[in-house]
Order: sequence, then C-alpha cells, then structure tokens
Amino acid sequence: MSEKDAVDEIVDQWGTERPDLDLAALGVFGRLSRLTLVLAPALEAVFTRHGLRRGEFDVLAALRRSGEPYTLIPSELAKTLMLSRAGMTNRLDRLEEAGLVERRLDPGDRRSFRVALTGHGREVVDAAVTDHVANESRLLAGLAPAERATLDHALRVLLRELERPGAGEEPPATGRKRP
Repeated sequence: MSEKDAVDEIVDQWGTERPDLDLAALGVFGRLSRLTLVLAPALEAVFTRHGLRRGEFDVLAALRRSGEPYTLIPSELAKTLMLSRAGMTNRLDRLEEAGLVERRLDPGDRRSFRVALTGHGREVVDAAVTDHVANESRLLAGLAPAERATLDHALRVLLRELERPGAGEEPPATGRKRP
C-alpha cells in the first residue's frame, strides 16, 4: 500500500472513535470528494482560456458531438446535461450573446426552436475540447495505463449501479429518534 493521505487520517480518526463502523466507503467517497475539489480548478482553467465557463462548454460540446448540422432542441440539451430548462435558458442567452450559438425556428414545429452551433462556436469548442482532452490526459498521467483502465471500469460499474431506478434512494434513518 502507498503512503497515507489526508483521507486516511480522517478514516483513522473515525476508526478510533467509532470502531463499530465499516469505514471503507468513507475512504472511497472522501477521495472522490477531494479529487473533485482538486480537479475542478485545473479543468476550469482550460475553459477560461477559451472564454467559457464549464456549463457553457458543456452546451457547446453537446451540440458539437451531436453531429451535422449541430442543432438540438433546448429540452434535448437540458436532458443531456441534466439541467433545468431555466438553467439551460440562462446558458443559451450567454452563448447567443457571445455569438457561439443561435436560436432558429424549428421548421418541423413553428412553435418551437432549435439551438444551432455557429461557425465561431464550432471553432471555439473544437479548440477547447482539444485542450480539455490533453489536460485530462495530463491529470491522469500519474496512473499507469492498467490503473487508468481499472479505475475507469470501477467507476463505470458504480455509475451504472447508482443510475438504476431507485438505486440512489436513501434508506430509512437508523439510530435513535429525537424526541
């Protein structure tokens, strides 16, 4: 086993105070939380260099990877990005103002509109995704290829399990009830 980290210290402290608990999950989730905090600024820096926020990049990337003609309806975008329609509207307003997307009437349904990636938007997202992928590879460079594959597999299995209907629901509380 490698050197102890800050999460080990927390788990050890809880182990001393609550030896009755199985703390293995605490270590996993503690590390996932710390990774999120450590990685967020490194990932955000790439988007900032391209004049984007993370959420704006996500919208542009969803449009770009949808393929020609790089258009989606707002509800498809919101579903893809797990975002409320109101949150999607705010992002689209900012991206449209920057000339990266445009809203067009849907020829198949004149009551609706489609969001289209502009030529400038495609240039920006292509440059950003190139830098983003290189950055992610750099951030994973501390892991051997086999370790990356193992991590990817384990996260895929966990995500698939937790995305099952009802899987993420919290069980009833245990312990003493308050008066």
